[in-house]
Amino acid sequence: MYAHFAEEFASELINVRTDTDLDRSLALVSRRLGFDHFALSLELRSGSCEAPGLLLHDYPDEWAKVYLGFDLAGQDPVRRACDKSFIGFAWGTMEELIPLTRGDRQMLAVGRECGIGDGYTVPRHLPGLARGTCTFAVCPDRKLPQCRLAVAEIVGTLALTCALGLDASRREDTVPILSDRQRECVLWVARGKTASETATILGIGTETVIQHLKAARERYQVHCKQSLIVAALFDGLIGFSDIIRWRDRRGGPPAVTRGERA
Repeated sequence: MYAHFAEEFASELINVRTDTDLDRSLALVSRRLGFDHFALSLELRSGSCEAPGLLLHDYPDEWAKVYLGFDLAGQDPVRRACDKSFIGFAWGTMEELIPLTRGDRQMLAVGRECGIGDGYTVPRHLPGLARGTCTFAVCPDRKLPQCRLAVAEIVGTLALTCALGLDASRREDTVPILSDRQRECVLWVARGKTASETATILGIGTETVIQHLKAARERYQVHCKQSLIVAALFDGLIGFSDIIRWRDRRGGPPAVTRGERA
């Protein structure tokens, strides 16, 4: 019954040229779907100094001031849950995705006091480009329109795709480029190997591995291997499957063998 809303929204996005256009379209479609508020956030890749790349919302002013004023994004359980879900989820099901701490519950309670009750969040992760969320929320005295969540999923995905297009039109691609050998060194370190073990595996000197990792950190402008690994995963230079499946295939870390390759 509500599928035509998604079709109409998709048609509207063809003519979206600015953040204001997208904001107006999201406000309209969220009301038509039975929600009270929306929020769209697009965060640029980890190496950018701009964060978020785009933030649109019509949340109550009181909650916006609290959330932004106290920089609660880093403590937001919804954001953490997004890292554990490939599809949209209702906030009431978050505990199935992540453990909720006392602080998490308190933050959700403050949101309710400020006018934000339950919500449905659509996450999207785009390695090397951005991560984004599109949320549709209702007031504390209302329930989510369950029959429209599937359409909200489609609308949220379309909105994030449009936002990424708007963002790409005003920024340059800044993803660092690693050499093949630098990437190999990062991959083996991500698999838990030391510089010495990586050197043995790749058949090169330990100091050479150290220099490759140092050069990779400099290109990413990070200062430790943990940040380097996270950035490389985010950009798609290495993948979770490169790490997890390798370990599963061997039943745990294997003995180091000279000449073994990724």
